[in-house]
Amino acid sequence: MANEATSSVLSELYANIVQSALYTLNEKTVIRPLVRNYDMSGTPGLTAQVPIYPSLSAAGVADGIDLSNTAFNTTSKTITASEIGVMVELTDLAAESANEDVAAAIGRQIGAAMAEKVDTDIATLFSGFSNTINSAGASVTIDDIFKAAATLRANKADQNGGFACVLHPYQAYDLKKQLTNAGNTMSHSLSDIGNAALRDGFVGRVAGVDIFESTVIAGDSAGAYVGGVMTQDALGYMVKRAMRIETERNASKRSLEIVGSMAYGTSELFDQYGVAIVSDSSALI
Repeated sequence: MANEATSSVLSELYANIVQSALYTLNEKTVIRPLVRNYDMSGTPGLTAQVPIYPSLSAAGVADGIDLSNTAFNTTSKTITASEIGVMVELTDLAAESANEDVAAAIGRQIGAAMAEKVDTDIATLFSGFSNTINSAGASVTIDDIFKAAATLRANKADQNGGFACVLHPYQAYDLKKQLTNAGNTMSHSLSDIGNAALRDGFVGRVAGVDIFESTVIAGDSAGAYVGGVMTQDALGYMVKRAMRIETERNASKRSLEIVGSMAYGTSELFDQYGVAIVSDSSALI
C-alpha cells in the first residue's frame, strides 16, 4: 500500500529530529563551553556539591626547623538540577505538504530553544559577581576589558583555561566602534584586532581575553546590559539528564507530538574569578 507510515519511515523521522536537535544544541550554546561543566547523569540525586579549595601560602623556613601544619579547609557550592522542556505538534497535513524535511527543522528549533535557555540561565549569573566595572548610562570601552583582566589576575584567578568575555551585541558594537575609529580614516595604522573587527566584525582577543557575543545577555534593573569576564571556574553548569527527544502519536488529531526536555543546574563557584561588565550602548543611548 502506497504512502503508508511504516516503522522504517517513522524511525527515520525520529532520527532526523534527534540529530538536528543535538547538533543545534551543541553549536548554538556560546556560554556553556566557557564555564566548568559537570556530568551527573546516571547518578542518584538532583544536586552536585562542587568543592571549593582554599589558596595556600608558602613561607621561608630555617634549616632543620620542622614545618608547621597549614589548615586546608574546603568549602562547597551546591548545584541543583531542574527540568526544562518544549513541545511541538506536527500535523500530518503540515508534514505531507512541506517541501523540506519538517522533522529536521523542528529538531533544529528545539535544539536552538534549549541552547538559548541554557545560555540564558548561565548569563543571569553575571550580575552576581562582586566585582563590577562600568555602569548604566556609559558605553563599554577597551579599557574596561583591561580593567577586568587586571582584576582577575590580581585575584589570582586560574588562567589555565584563559579569560573569556561575553557581551551583548550592542556592547560589542562599542568595542568594535572604538577599535576601528567608527570606520573613519585614522592617522595611524589599526591594530590587528582593529583590522579584524573592521573586516570580519569579530572582536577577537584583547588583553588575553577572548570576547564573544550573545543575545541572551540581559539588562539589569537600570536597563543596562550585564556582560561578564571570567575564568572557566567562575561558574558551573551541571547536567543531570542530557537533552532527550520523545514522540507520541495523537491519532485522533492526526498529528505527532515532539517533546524535547533536559535537566540541569547552574551556579556561581568562585566569585572572585568573574567580573561583571555593566554598560548601555551608544547604539541606543
